[in-house]
Amino acid sequence: QVQLVESGGGLVQAGGSLRLSCATSGITFSTNIMGWYRQAPGKQRELVARITGGGVPNYADSVKGRFTISRDNAKNTVYLQMNSLKPEDTAVYYCAAGRSWIEILRGNYDYWGQGTQVTVSS
Repeated sequence: QVQLVESGGGLVQAGGSLRLSCATSGITFSTNIMGWYRQAPGKQRELVARITGGGVPNYADSVKGRFTISRDNAKNTVYLQMNSLKPEDTAVYYCAAGRSWIEILRGNYDYWGQGTQVTVSS
């Protein structure tokens, strides 16, 4: 049974930081590309960052220089360090796992977590 479980969300003031974690089980973690996505109310889900099995990251322009994605293949966990948070970062954040670059570039991952709420107050 595959599980992706996000944690670390919460309420923070603008300028603050949060660290999200996504613990996985049931997948060969090191061979999966891991992604963080977010969805704000009334908006489409959007890519925040993704990272290859070898640790090469890719970021959305809106979070470059503020967010850092990382992974620990020994712990089967991917992280998202979020600094200098802004009210517009408020969303439900989801982690996702996939192995096909063709599908991932379309936003189609094999597995998704249930999401964790991040709220940034002004």
